[in-house]
Amino acid sequence: MTATDQRFREFKMPDVGEGLTEAEILKWYVAEGDTVSDGQVVCEVETAKAAVELPIPYDGVVHELRFGEGTTVDVGTVIISVDTDPGAGPAEAPAAAPEADEPAAEGGEEGRKAVLVGYGAAPSSTKRRARKAQPGTGTANGVGAAVQAELNGHAAPEPAAAPVSRETPAAAPAAPAEPAAGGRPLAKPPVRKLAKDLGIDLATVIPSGPDGIITREDVHAAAAPAPAAVPEYDVAPAPAVPAPAPETVAAARETRIPVKGVRKATAQAMVNSAFTAPHVTEFITVDVTRTMKLVQELKQDPDMAGVRVNPLLLVAKAFLVAIKRHPDINASWDEENQEIVRKDYVNLGIAAATPRGLIVPNIKDAGAKTLPQLGESLSELVATAREGKTSPADMAGGTVTITNVGVFGVDTGTPILNPGESAILAFGAVKEQPWVHKGKVKPRQVTTLALSFDHRLVDGELGSKVLADTAAILEHPKRLITWG
Repeated sequence: MTATDQRFREFKMPDVGEGLTEAEILKWYVAEGDTVSDGQVVCEVETAKAAVELPIPYDGVVHELRFGEGTTVDVGTVIISVDTDPGAGPAEAPAAAPEADEPAAEGGEEGRKAVLVGYGAAPSSTKRRARKAQPGTGTANGVGAAVQAELNGHAAPEPAAAPVSRETPAAAPAAPAEPAAGGRPLAKPPVRKLAKDLGIDLATVIPSGPDGIITREDVHAAAAPAPAAVPEYDVAPAPAVPAPAPETVAAARETRIPVKGVRKATAQAMVNSAFTAPHVTEFITVDVTRTMKLVQELKQDPDMAGVRVNPLLLVAKAFLVAIKRHPDINASWDEENQEIVRKDYVNLGIAAATPRGLIVPNIKDAGAKTLPQLGESLSELVATAREGKTSPADMAGGTVTITNVGVFGVDTGTPILNPGESAILAFGAVKEQPWVHKGKVKPRQVTTLALSFDHRLVDGELGSKVLADTAAILEHPKRLITWG
């Protein structure tokens, strides 16, 4: 390993989830030139499952941020480099890989990095990015064409020859300023990536930066369409321009949003679930007046001090008790082995709407928790989700789920199973309605529950019993004691 290898350390996008292949850079917490320390969080990235903060494993000064915010980067790609010995003075950072017609650097394609990194030329380079000395190699940042030409054994060009004048006739397009023998155009890695994305050959771009460096503005200028030439002869009147097609008019009033991150993962998961597991949904409307009164009583109970008590907490507890009475519903379908895997634990998922989209973190071993413990776990889960701090581990391993559509004023729905789970319960809005109670029509607090289940492993009888028991507990919550 060379001294440059040891000095300039590169940090790659890690696999922060379970086999994920890419992540989007949401926010950089550092800029080039900032001092960082081992373990310091430098950026936040979003995977298909969660937003995760990434710590840097080096001490030093940020040398380069390879990608901007909003960029999706493949796992294993270098996203930041750190100068671990900034006190040593200017030095050459890892050199760029050769062009296609140059000898390959030792270490192969993985070692590609642009020469232009802002620290000038030096005789050494990294092991991964080593390249054989070639006459006519492009200059590093801060070294003019004349100086580099002399280093390569060529006569220095006339001062006026670099950079090339922007007044070169159109018939002979001007080439970027470069070493006298002709070398690789000078541009930083982000500029090279921009040119690649726009399909621009850097060799045809006129540089405007110091020492013949190609800037982003130069690339955009090269990508802009050339102005139409003004004819020197009379032309016939242009034909009438037809009105734009309705599709064109509609497109001008539409906004296209890239599908990525949580939305992309959710869409794929829902498609897979809907067309893999045969869904059955059953409904039941229930008088929950007693449960709503119990919610108010528990808020005053000293044993529940500090716990957020709401109707969802009692719905979750009722669902868990119903599952305990009918454990066969807490299972999954193993397609490969053609087996039904019954779980002796319940990881209760709670569907949460967040600014990042719908996520389903779960409470581990929820069935073994007391009501206060369940309340604490539920509050922590919701708070973490709203802050966007839910980890991939928090969303893995769920067995059943509850979705609270009632918070939006919705009566109920037909929820789609979370992939790999056997059942999902939708809790609708609680509304005061006329209800026959003890032989008389009275205003009562009423809600509708909907239970979707995988009909491969849950028969109608089993699903009906679980839904009926959940409703019975909410109608008479004292059953939490007798059945729980």
